[in-house]
Amino acid sequence: MRRIIVVDAKECMACRTCEIECALAHSESKELNEVMREGEPRINIEGTLEFWAPMMCRHCEDAPCMKICPTRAIHRDGSDGPVLLDQELCIGCNFCLVVCPFGVIGPSDDGHKVVKCDLCVERLEAGQIPACVASCPMGALRFVEAERYVQEKRGEALRRHLQEAPK
Repeated sequence: MRRIIVVDAKECMACRTCEIECALAHSESKELNEVMREGEPRINIEGTLEFWAPMMCRHCEDAPCMKICPTRAIHRDGSDGPVLLDQELCIGCNFCLVVCPFGVIGPSDDGHKVVKCDLCVERLEAGQIPACVASCPMGALRFVEAERYVQEKRGEALRRHLQEAPK
């Protein structure tokens, strides 16, 4: 079962807790005072004065970044797992940055490679949800089963359509 992070932008207050927790989860020391020096968040808050939303890899079912990667550094963990990046194989060609439809793959701090959300794969293996989802004080981020979410959204759209249809 493929799971994804769903964003409810109406609930996001741009507190950046998700960014900090992501950087902390991906830092070597796992210490808050070291996060800004050694952690690279894989999620960023983007927006305007009226609208904010966390932006991170959507782990596309048919991921263009995975298809274009010449070294196969970007790969899927199993048939329905997250799209992962192997830093050892990454050559920093930046092809993935160009083809990402969401613009959420970014250069690493040193500029020689890229970074992207890995859904906190270590946390998943330990039976936990991604750090950004677990830490969001507003519940703007949810970790859901992709197929079930799509079915729910289709049902909502159909109900709206039927309510708005001329009688």
